[in-house]
Order: sequence, then C-alpha cells, then structure tokens
Amino acid sequence: MSGMTSQPPGRTGAGCVRVLLADDQALLRGAFRLLLDSAEDIEVVGEAADGREAVRLTRQLRPDVVIMDIRMPEMDGLAATTEICADPELRDSRILVLTTYETDEYVAQALRAGAGGFIGKGIGAEDLLAAVRTIADGDTLLSPAATRSLVSRFLATPDQAPPRQPERLAALTPREREMVALVATGLSNQEIAERMFLSPFTVRAHVQRAMTKLEARDRAQLVVIAYRTGLARVSPDEGTGRPSR
Repeated sequence: MSGMTSQPPGRTGAGCVRVLLADDQALLRGAFRLLLDSAEDIEVVGEAADGREAVRLTRQLRPDVVIMDIRMPEMDGLAATTEICADPELRDSRILVLTTYETDEYVAQALRAGAGGFIGKGIGAEDLLAAVRTIADGDTLLSPAATRSLVSRFLATPDQAPPRQPERLAALTPREREMVALVATGLSNQEIAERMFLSPFTVRAHVQRAMTKLEARDRAQLVVIAYRTGLARVSPDEGTGRPSR
C-alpha cells in the first residue's frame, strides 16, 4: 500500500487545493506530486496505488480533488469513482479522471460515475494545474478529445436527448447561446473568460443559467444538447482538435 496519511482532512491554507493521487504507477505518482506541489495553491495530501485504497483515503483525508487513473488493480478507477460519488459524505471530493483511454465508452462511463473531469495523460503541466483548479472550483472539465468522444457517442443515440430542447432554445439570451457554443468546443470557464474578456464568475453565471433553461443536469449534457439542437456543429476537419460553431 502506498497511502500517505500525514495530512488531516480540511484545507491547510487559504485557497489551497488538497489533492489525492490514485495511480498504480509509483513513478507517475511521483512526477505528478512534484508538479502539483510546485504550485503554491495546490498540495498533494496522499497517494493510492489502487482503486480500493483511493476510496479509503478519500474517506480519511477528504481531498478537494482526486486524480484518478482508470486501470488499477483491486478496484479500477471507474468503480472507485462510482463508490466515492455515491457517498453523500464525500460530495465535496471531486474526481478528475486521468488516463490514456479517451474512448467513447470510457468517457461515458466516467461521466456517468460522477467524474468532474476527464483529461488525457498527455496533458501539459500548466494545463494539468489549471484542470485541478477548475475541478476544485466546482466546474466540469472535458478535454477536446473527450468532448469529441462524448458527442460522437450520444449523437448516435437520440433517445438520450432531453425532451423539448428546441423549444427551450428560444429562452436563451444571445450571450447564453454564445457561451453554450463555446462550452461545446471543450473550453473551460477560464478559457472562455479569457477569450471573451469576461470574468470567470460571469461566464459561470451565464453557463449555469443556460443549463437551467435547457434542463441540462451537467456540463456534459449541455455539450450534447448544443450539438443536437444545432448551437454547435461537428467540424468536417476532425484533425483541428476543436468542433466548429
């Protein structure tokens, strides 16, 4: 077992994001620890080598973010995510799934399990730090590859669409429609804010109002609605990395 339990539950500093690493590769955990601990506002409080240990340490340490690999022994990351997200006492611990498997089924399973974000292991250092902060702030994060997988899977299953969405589009303001289209590209609230020269709080407010009006239960469903209703379109050039609007 590789659990580290020296830090008690609860944030240790103002605005400090407490992170639990769950991956069966010790070298990878070590690399992530060095990277995350280099940020003043992020602290790694524990490590788990398998899914069962990840669940135990989440209950013990109550981290703000659990970076969860999918393929691990004892209990895989999807099962661990499901167990953590199903426990109401752990509702403040958010899951960031980190894996090389950004396929349709893995994306769908991770989101259904309750993961707050889904990013690839090839993510850059600054993007990883930003992802941890985004998840800790309560936002949902989908990488462009995960967004494309999500869209391709759910566009092929019309019965998954929430009812009456086309009629509800009329309730959106022009700015809310614009925000939904940007969310559908896989951009985070922070990235949208930088592009639109707005504060992240303003962007979050627009996105949340749009989700309420469209009856989207989460950001992932909002992406699906955007494509199904024509607010966003799949780019004919899939190599661009971002769907078109």
